[in-house]
Amino acid sequence: MTDTHPGYFSPKGGLPPQTSLMTQRAVFTPAYAFIPKGCFSDIVTSNLPGWRRTRLWLIARPMSGFAETFSQYVMEVAAGGGSDSPDPETGAEHWLFFTEGLATLTIGTTGYEMEAGSCAYIPPRTPWTLLAEGTGPARFHWLRKLYEPAPGLTPPQAFVINERDVPIRWMPDTGDRWGTTRFVDPDDVSHDAHVNIVTFQPGGVIPFEETHVMEHGLYVLEGKAVYKLNRDWVEVEAGDFMWLRAYCPQACYAAGPGRFRYLLYKDVNRHARLRGPGAFGPAR
Repeated sequence: MTDTHPGYFSPKGGLPPQTSLMTQRAVFTPAYAFIPKGCFSDIVTSNLPGWRRTRLWLIARPMSGFAETFSQYVMEVAAGGGSDSPDPETGAEHWLFFTEGLATLTIGTTGYEMEAGSCAYIPPRTPWTLLAEGTGPARFHWLRKLYEPAPGLTPPQAFVINERDVPIRWMPDTGDRWGTTRFVDPDDVSHDAHVNIVTFQPGGVIPFEETHVMEHGLYVLEGKAVYKLNRDWVEVEAGDFMWLRAYCPQACYAAGPGRFRYLLYKDVNRHARLRGPGAFGPAR
């Protein structure tokens, strides 16, 4: 296994010097939030109960009137750190995507060696642990969502895979310039969310404004592009994060000299809620 992958960006923290100009691009709107990589400083990190030698940037969480379904952390676990009880919320499902370092992930009683490019899915009510075992920190994205059961379905099975072993599915009629690395079969409706990697070759575009019910988290792993967020074209690059609420129009033009890639979350495969939080009818 290798500690690093040259294509993935991982924040290292730090603090800009006092001589820096405050010319960052961060913005929060009713339709989207944009967190540029320069905002990933030491002073906005958090710690978690039950985690040793670990800090994280908490970049998405459910918020009334905005995103509703998921949380996303950018994790940094120092060598020898980790957790034997990572999450007290037993109803949560988890996706881990590693960008740097080495770790052992144990799901149930099965251990997996995680490296850059490794992706794990952990179903709800499944015990798991993690130990960073490289010479440097293990860095990874951790996405959490309360699993939404559906009649006749059981939760998906856990899996671990590396993205290099998953072929990119290129969109039709794009000349292999826009494609998706799909870690699960999109026709498997036992999954209530997808975490994929989207790839654009230079010049690739989303040639229309996607406007749909799925909310999104997009962390740029590699390259740069201009991204349409609601009414705004925003220049984005590796290390930036975009958080789109449902129905926020989006489009993309990969304008950089190299390929542009991001880790994508979206909720899928369930009825729209008519009762309870975010709906009109009373809970029952």
